[in-house]
Amino acid sequence: MKPTRRQLLYGSGAAALGAALSPFAWDAVKPKKPIPGAIVGANSAFGHRLREGAFPPPIDSGQHEVIIVGSGIAGLSAAYNLDKAGVTDIRLLELEDHSGGNAHSGHNAVSAYPWGAHYVPLLSSESGHIKELFRDFGIITGEDKGLPVYNEDYILNDPDERLFIDGRWQEGLLPTLGVTAEDQVQYKRFLAHMEAFKIERGRDGRRLFAIPIDESSADAETRALDRLTMKNWMLSAGYTSEPLHGFVDYGCRDDFGVRHDEISAYAGIHYFAGRDGKAANTAPDSVLTWPEGNGFLAHKLAAPLSNRIISGALVYSVRETSGGVTVDYWDGHTSRRLTARAVIMAAPRFIAGRLMPELAAPGFTYAPWVVANLTLDKLPEGRGADLAWDNVIKDSPTLGYVVATHQIPQMQPLRTVITYYWPLTHAAPAEARKEALARSYEDWQRLFLSELYRVHPELVGQVRHMDVWLWGHAMIRPVPGFIWGEPRQAALKQTPPVFTAHSDMSGISIFEEAYTHGLKAAQAVRAFLA
Repeated sequence: MKPTRRQLLYGSGAAALGAALSPFAWDAVKPKKPIPGAIVGANSAFGHRLREGAFPPPIDSGQHEVIIVGSGIAGLSAAYNLDKAGVTDIRLLELEDHSGGNAHSGHNAVSAYPWGAHYVPLLSSESGHIKELFRDFGIITGEDKGLPVYNEDYILNDPDERLFIDGRWQEGLLPTLGVTAEDQVQYKRFLAHMEAFKIERGRDGRRLFAIPIDESSADAETRALDRLTMKNWMLSAGYTSEPLHGFVDYGCRDDFGVRHDEISAYAGIHYFAGRDGKAANTAPDSVLTWPEGNGFLAHKLAAPLSNRIISGALVYSVRETSGGVTVDYWDGHTSRRLTARAVIMAAPRFIAGRLMPELAAPGFTYAPWVVANLTLDKLPEGRGADLAWDNVIKDSPTLGYVVATHQIPQMQPLRTVITYYWPLTHAAPAEARKEALARSYEDWQRLFLSELYRVHPELVGQVRHMDVWLWGHAMIRPVPGFIWGEPRQAALKQTPPVFTAHSDMSGISIFEEAYTHGLKAAQAVRAFLA
């Protein structure tokens, strides 16, 4: 059995946020003047205006059938599906100057690049509704013997991954140095354990771990895993290998922004066992990706809706009235009021609860992240394995980097953009968020360049531009008790004429979950309007 990307990530993840080169080493390589760039998002200053309140009286700005608050993947999904069904009098109100949420992307003269989510694995057996979308977008081009045929341009090219360990790169992410025979035994047993979970079904006939997550079995013993941490479950199952704990910890930080000693065991196992996708023209462990990451999907969803998305709109009040629902927003200059027959709250629950107190939900916590895009005048090198799409660095506080130009169908370019991902798991979310917001661009430049130059000394002087994006509330944290606990179950209940749609309603922030909640909200709104 060939280990996959999700199975072989290795790293302690224990280094603190400030981990970098020594001051002496940094002084030797730091640029003579700061590299051009900035902290470019998200618009926290505009968003924090909501706390201040005291908005001017709104002026009446029209009436529509449906208003959607938020244009991340869930909001775009709701609008896209309503539009396809003939409900076209829609307005999406978006705080930022762009749609897409944490699937946002950017571009420059070298390449497009992601600012958040950057791939989708092959769709699971429960995701038939998303297969229809992928056919619409040309991602699935046909079918062969009952299996989907995926567009070859979107299937991740080789080499897909490499690991930096003990001063050199190796192909794949399973470390070969310093691993004992016992470590290898535990790796094999753990991977087999996850494969068994992947196909096992409960008494109700459903897979124990499915995507969407609410299609999973209601098996009580399996759901009880939600009350443990992933680390404690591993120890109770006899998994004591330090490298094994390292790669599981990395995986949890990678998908959830939560360490394996803090995350629900149900969520941690779901990371490995939830996906059972197959294809006629590629291996089951393949992933789909684009230079701009999941921004490709966000742009496709937004394209038919562009004239109905109002950006720079800070919604500050949503109220039910005798005539439907009123939504008040501030555009930076003027307060405006829209009225609708139905509203879909496609904002994260901590925002939705501020706009409508009855939507406030306890127990919803969010992981802060920092993402940096660095434009390079030359490709990264290094001893050992060739440059890959995903480049993981053992014992780094970051998750390593992906290469935006990896999927460009041409001769390998000389210049590129690399995207560094950094989940801030070194402290409690509120503390890490406060610390991140207090750092200057120069602070972040030093931290990211120190990490880069430690691994790639050949890139000193080759970084031409660097931008940083702070995600204060990047994704929901599936801590123990959250996925199958009462707060999330209560959040799934719809209360017309106000509906909700967001990936935090699943406890797992992935494209499939966000799209599904948007689709379900659209279906519920159509039934309500009929």
